[in-house]
Amino acid sequence: MTNIEEAATGSAGHSVLVIPVPALETYVLERTRHYDDSFVSTDPAFVHAHITLLAPFLASPTSDDLDLVEKIAAAAPAFDFVLEDVRLFAGGTIYLHPEPAEPFAALTAELSAAFPQCPPYAGLFEPVPHLTVDHVAGGVDLDSTRTSLAPLLPARCRADRISLQWYANHGCRVIAEWSLGGPPAL
Repeated sequence: MTNIEEAATGSAGHSVLVIPVPALETYVLERTRHYDDSFVSTDPAFVHAHITLLAPFLASPTSDDLDLVEKIAAAAPAFDFVLEDVRLFAGGTIYLHPEPAEPFAALTAELSAAFPQCPPYAGLFEPVPHLTVDHVAGGVDLDSTRTSLAPLLPARCRADRISLQWYANHGCRVIAEWSLGGPPAL
């Protein structure tokens, strides 16, 4: 979870719609363990490395809500993207900017329009497609993160599904997944 998501939702738990990024799972999982291992999932389908589309999402989505996410996913083609550009948000979150970013922004816009009761980051922050990799603290800074990520970049990735995940201490798990451009993944 990014600190933007925490600020928008608190820590009691919430659902999110994300694009999993398995190519950087090992790195992000290690950083998650470093900061708060209560967010390390035991669900084998859960991918910690992700690009958020909509958070927070509905606490208890109905079957109609899930059907609507499925329709949006099915209408969007899978796409390739590259993660190489390491950036810093003003609040200290270090992230990778996806290129191209537009397909992520388009999915966020479409999901936000379909679920107006779920504005991105509870309306507190403008949605910016990104994959959180670290935070400025305890000797970690932009340069050290660039150095530690260098062997992994550029990461050539494929967005192939939307994952509905639940984030909570000791309770992170996948609720549902849908293939982009096709039938449900689960």
